Amino acid sequence: MRIVVTHLTRVRGGYICVAGLDLETRRHVRPVLAGGPLPFDLLARYGGPFDVGRIVDLGPARPAPRPPHVEDHLVALAQVKPGDAIRGSVFWDLLQRVAKRTLRDLFGEHLKPIGRNAQGTEVGKGRASLGCLVPAAPPRLWCTEPCGSQPGRIRIALGDGQVRAIVGVTDLRLYRHDHMTPDPLGIRRAADRLAKADPVILGVGLTRPFAASRHAPREYHWLQVTNLHFAGEPVWELG
Repeated sequence: MRIVVTHLTRVRGGYICVAGLDLETRRHVRPVLAGGPLPFDLLARYGGPFDVGRIVDLGPARPAPRPPHVEDHLVALAQVKPGDAIRGSVFWDLLQRVAKRTLRDLFGEHLKPIGRNAQGTEVGKGRASLGCLVPAAPPRLWCTEPCGSQPGRIRIALGDGQVRAIVGVTDLRLYRHDHMTPDPLGIRRAADRLAKADPVILGVGLTRPFAASRHAPREYHWLQVTNLHFAGEPVWELG
């Protein structure tokens, strides 16, 4: 199975999450390991196969769906082979072909408001956990102030004409090399592009279940933005 990487995100604990589009079916595929999350040294910057816009041969990936994460496929790292970067125009065309204009077109009727600004699904609910969204208007991107020893958090306000939300952003390209600390320069550049209405397609996803805090212990699959893809630079690699 060959994919082109469209989602590349940070995961707590120094891990990463990768997903892409199957070049034959144009369906989302998320490679996962039987023993745990993907280590960061699988990034192309460290000699691994994964970066945005890269074609990767996953070998004989085995479907391991568990709603809403129906895109999960078990892979063996020894069989994962890196490929070339796809041309920007081809990548953008592919994103346009699979993108939808509403979040419910992507995730179904189980997507619902949580609290004041968030969106998500109940644990185990939802017909998908990955998608590409054409927002109804240019989103707004910013980073919150650090709190004590905790770094700031990247946030984005988005809308699709039906749903409005403020959600987290896990795009690895907007973080420093520790994969934890937001990169102010990268965030500012992306925010400026959005403000200038550079056409954008948002990679969006639903998280693994977790609770917002100890004061709100109920777990959800939370809506997040995984990546920002700009028409002006479709293949924006992590490098």
